[in-house]
Amino acid sequence: MAIALVLVVIVVGSVLFHFLSPWWWTPIASNWRYIDDTIIVTFWITGAVFVAVVLFMAYCTFRFRHREGQQAAYEPENKKLEGWLTIVTAVGVAAMLTPGLFVWKQFVTVPAEASDVEVVGQQWQWSFRLPGKDGRLGTSDTRNVSPDNPLGLNRNDPNGQDDVVIEGGELHLPLGKPVKALLRSIDVVHDFYVPEFRAKMDLVPGQVSYFWIIPTRAGTFEILCAELCGVGHPQMRGTVVVEPESEYQAWLQEQSQRTFARLSNPTK
Repeated sequence: MAIALVLVVIVVGSVLFHFLSPWWWTPIASNWRYIDDTIIVTFWITGAVFVAVVLFMAYCTFRFRHREGQQAAYEPENKKLEGWLTIVTAVGVAAMLTPGLFVWKQFVTVPAEASDVEVVGQQWQWSFRLPGKDGRLGTSDTRNVSPDNPLGLNRNDPNGQDDVVIEGGELHLPLGKPVKALLRSIDVVHDFYVPEFRAKMDLVPGQVSYFWIIPTRAGTFEILCAELCGVGHPQMRGTVVVEPESEYQAWLQEQSQRTFARLSNPTK
């Protein structure tokens, strides 16, 4: 009886904690409300299963408790029960996966008008690169990394000479415009995560991953690393500023002295 009551208390406590807990998501600031909706669908399905299973355990614990003179029946298999469990489990898993597949398709389908911005992770800071007036990013290679070329850009690529390099500073994004974030690491695995954007992705050495967003709310947001990357992992933070197009262009103009060509040849 005590065990059955404990199980019921666990269910009730879990449900109350969900509705009364102050730990909620940060207000969304991008177009990815679909991700919130998918998480909510998954939560209700898994939550309902959790409540049903634990209450069933409590019922069985009480109903089939030990009593003098009673002997447990031995039933090694029950095809009808196994069939129903298989069907219900399959339907539940499909219900959780299906919304995510639709959202994932949107997540990896970048609008043609999206502008590129490169995010580079390294122990333990974030750096950024934006295309210059030509609108194209130059190529890069980790073998080119050096004290005067920390992002490993290709000095012989003309497309990269006017690229704006921001090492350890703020990333600015225009409000309401699609942006494709190209993610690259030059040492270990990192993960670029802005909670308000509901978008995150690993940065894996040797490859370029990506995601895209449309910032929908002006403001200053914190960038976190969501992958353990060494002793300085908790301090690997950055800042992204979302602002109207006019302010963004003014900021971009201020960065004209931070092109790769100027940083590589400071005397010019």
